[in-house]
Amino acid sequence: MAAPGQAVGSGAQETCGLDRILEALKLLLSPGGSGSSSLQVTKHDVLLATLKSNLSALEDKFLKDPQWKNLKLLRDEIADKAEWPQNSVDVTWSFTSETLLLLLCLKETMIRLAANFNPGKPNPRTPEVAPALSPDALSISQQKTVQFVLQFVVTLGICPYLMPGVGVPLRYRTEFGAVVQDVVCLDAAPDATRRLYTSCKALLNVAQHTSLGSLIFCHHFGDIAAGLCQLGFCPTKRKLLTPAEEVLTEEERTLSRGALRDMLDQVYQPLAVRELLILQGGPPQSCTDVKTQMRCWAPAWLRRLCGQLLSERLMRPNGVQAVVRGILEGAGAGAAGGSDAEVTAADWKKCDLIAKILASCPQQSLSPESYYRDICPQILDLFHFQDKLTARQFQRVATTTFITLSRERPQLAAKYLLQPVLAPLHRCLNTAELSESDMVPGTILVTEEELSRCIEDVFKVYVVGNEPLTVLMDSLLPVLGVLFLLYCFAKKSVSHIRSLCQEVLLWILGKLERKKAIASLKGFAGLDKAVPSLHSLCQFRAATQGGIMITIKEAISDEDEDEALYQKVSSEQGRVEHLGDLLSHCQECGLAGDFFIFCLKELTHVASENETELKTEPFSSKSLLELEQHQTLLVEGQERKLLVLQLMAVLCERMSEQIFTNITQVVDFVAATLQRACASLAHQAESTVESQTLSMSMGLLAVMLGGAVQLKSSDFAVLKQLLPLLEKVSNTYPEPVIQELAVDLRITISTHGAFATEAVSMAAQSTLNRKDLEGKIEEQQQTSRERPTDVAYCHLEQQQSHEISPQTGLQSNAPIIPQGVNEPSTTTSHKSGSVTTEQLQEVLLSAYDPQIPTRAAALRTLSRWIEQREAKALEMQEKLLKIFLENLEHEDTFVYLSAIQGSSNWTWHGNLECSPAKFIISIYVLEKGRFLLHPDLVSAPLH
Repeated sequence: MAAPGQAVGSGAQETCGLDRILEALKLLLSPGGSGSSSLQVTKHDVLLATLKSNLSALEDKFLKDPQWKNLKLLRDEIADKAEWPQNSVDVTWSFTSETLLLLLCLKETMIRLAANFNPGKPNPRTPEVAPALSPDALSISQQKTVQFVLQFVVTLGICPYLMPGVGVPLRYRTEFGAVVQDVVCLDAAPDATRRLYTSCKALLNVAQHTSLGSLIFCHHFGDIAAGLCQLGFCPTKRKLLTPAEEVLTEEERTLSRGALRDMLDQVYQPLAVRELLILQGGPPQSCTDVKTQMRCWAPAWLRRLCGQLLSERLMRPNGVQAVVRGILEGAGAGAAGGSDAEVTAADWKKCDLIAKILASCPQQSLSPESYYRDICPQILDLFHFQDKLTARQFQRVATTTFITLSRERPQLAAKYLLQPVLAPLHRCLNTAELSESDMVPGTILVTEEELSRCIEDVFKVYVVGNEPLTVLMDSLLPVLGVLFLLYCFAKKSVSHIRSLCQEVLLWILGKLERKKAIASLKGFAGLDKAVPSLHSLCQFRAATQGGIMITIKEAISDEDEDEALYQKVSSEQGRVEHLGDLLSHCQECGLAGDFFIFCLKELTHVASENETELKTEPFSSKSLLELEQHQTLLVEGQERKLLVLQLMAVLCERMSEQIFTNITQVVDFVAATLQRACASLAHQAESTVESQTLSMSMGLLAVMLGGAVQLKSSDFAVLKQLLPLLEKVSNTYPEPVIQELAVDLRITISTHGAFATEAVSMAAQSTLNRKDLEGKIEEQQQTSRERPTDVAYCHLEQQQSHEISPQTGLQSNAPIIPQGVNEPSTTTSHKSGSVTTEQLQEVLLSAYDPQIPTRAAALRTLSRWIEQREAKALEMQEKLLKIFLENLEHEDTFVYLSAIQGSSNWTWHGNLECSPAKFIISIYVLEKGRFLLHPDLVSAPLH
């Protein structure tokens, strides 16, 4: 449509310059008349008079001024080659035609000046000198003149001839536009459609020059596009059947369509998207006043056309970014920035709109799969912009599109969005098949940049998106094991992905069904080997830029086997500790309580296991392979038991007393302890530990039934699951007090609390008193750290005065402070080295006293002296260790826990050379099928 202009006379080209043409354009734009009257008719007359006066002044210059002769020759030659009527009774069209001719003269002159320009070679002696400016470059004032001219051309030559609903109405742009709309005579020749075609064609011809094209498209692209849409795609009237009656030929309409597509491909794509959206229009609005009626609805053909053109923009390379920028930049985003950009960043409705556009497959697409295959990589690229303002807006759009597509097209979203995002984690799963090239030791399987981008994208999609859709949850489940191990490794460093991993893990654990969440936690802890985890050949390594990468492990030599074993054990131990840290954030949702109950049930299996199951069959009945497999299973079973013990220790240490968040969890906890007691009785492994645990759990149940918690009918429905277990305890447990309490609790639960015996009330009161005293003990222990005063016997006095006897379940009346230990209790208030030999001997004798409170107090005193490194106590370390180890076998909880504490202090504060690992092994006690392991010692690595 806009072919390059033909060459003009050489004489005119040699002498005509830019200044003369710009002077002629200024003459056309010279103001005239008087605009002081407020009457509309006066403004119309002033405008028409000014246009006529400026045209006459320009013609006088051409005829009378010899300096304008060359410009007149160039203008006449271009006018002769022009294919449009230039004279009309409508002065507005005559003015527009003359202006278009001068713009074409400007374009031809600029092309000639650029072709004849020879800047010459730069002087190497003065490299700092700027190169010569091309003679076709326009100054700032000249550009302003051209912009004013273009505004007049578009206002007079395009906007008045657009159909209703096509483009923005001229009368609602400026006051001058309203005047122009009224002064244009549409009935005069040439026809309005021909005028529109001529103006668009001439402007596109002028725009072929780069400088002039940028001025035209930056400010008037929308109006020219509206004109071309009307010229090339507006349906023609059926009455015009003969070519003579048609205003535009079919060839001209085809040229208009081609020119529109060429122009759309040429300009800045976000600009094209924004102008097409404006042309497409919005929803219809009710308009009553004719004078204020704006374009309420674009014609159907224009809406369909703009939708098709927008889809073509979207499916081009980088089309997604163009659509996003086109919508957001119009509201102040991107390059515009500023406060408007901040408002746009918070406008989720706009992001939702873009997401719906991107997630909707266009009709002209071959198939939905081909469409999503093309745009999904572009959607992922929106996550990775560096500019902070642009990145925040684009990430919101990408996240919303991710969620929308996952909701509407889950299968395609999983294939083209989720799989690429999670690919680095899938690559290192133990279920993945590594190629021979990947299995070379030291090979980087996942680079630092890939892993960092993967975790950041997962955080943006899952945590920021916060939509627990099925496809999102199912896609993340297989890689949770790797994600957790990455979190554990990141906890050892200052990597920025540590917090991201934690947030993703907490989010998924909170959104998963409780059974799936518990199963995932089992995999994290190593209790379920079926859960996918990191490949055995892969390892995490710190990268150079502070990130983390995944590599293939190096081959382990014989000299490094011990170190590798130590690293393996330390890693497993750290994994349990980090799991405890993670669960400490999951207490409010109840997940930590449920997992604690699961571990408690697992502990029941450990405690009730029959030792005969560990014995192997005679070697003669097994082959070597079967024997090796059997031994492997036994070792794995022992590892699992130790892991359960370690988990319980960590959970008891890290979790707060608010770990149980509802009645159901408390009931499950009581049920687990009852099942453990019944299992111990079945295996004839009843011991003090089970007895006191059972007393504690039944006391907790008595507190609930005694009125500490307001129970509802639904709560009693949950409590009824304890009835069979309580009945079994009442029938099989050897202690009469426990049997009686179990019967009374069954009665209270069955009657929904309507009847409660005195035994239930006493058990509840004893439990509450113990709880109060534990709080006082913790407070006094905190005080003892601030001032070196021994308060051990005060704690003992308070605890023993309300202690529930393992044998009776009632408060013990044993002596509160033993006579033989009264004096030594005051010695620890002295400075180190103040303990005399007589005091030490007195406490040693008390350590063998048959009275439980006296013995326990003596053990606590010895443990405190070792911790304070008293010289007399350190001289008898071996004897003290013997005393502690002997008391580990004691039946009473208070005694053997005091012995464990003393053994621990002896290990860490004594002077003897003893491996901590060997000592920890020495305090594992297998007694009647149960393991005793102090929580403070679990943190030490085992070999």
